[in-house]
Amino acid sequence: MVLVIAGIPADGLASFDAYEGAVLPLLADHGGRLLDRVRGERPPGYVEVHLLEFESPDGLDSDRADPRRMAAQHLLQEPGAAVEVIEASRI
Repeated sequence: MVLVIAGIPADGLASFDAYEGAVLPLLADHGGRLLDRVRGERPPGYVEVHLLEFESPDGLDSDRADPRRMAAQHLLQEPGAAVEVIEASRI
């Protein structure tokens, strides 16, 4: 399992949503799936958390290296969104 935690500036929400629209469908190409996605307001912006699962250990790496994801990266970087990726397990 993988946790993705994103800090999104308030004025960057539209760009972040466009990025997510471009990259979330790519998960399936790498044996991944989105288990849950939640967003909360944390002034001056938002925090979004994703719970992902991959069929194989290298799925996350191949997803992160996908050229289509890299082409959309500007949608994440321009508004100054900060993303942390954490490998996790159920407890």
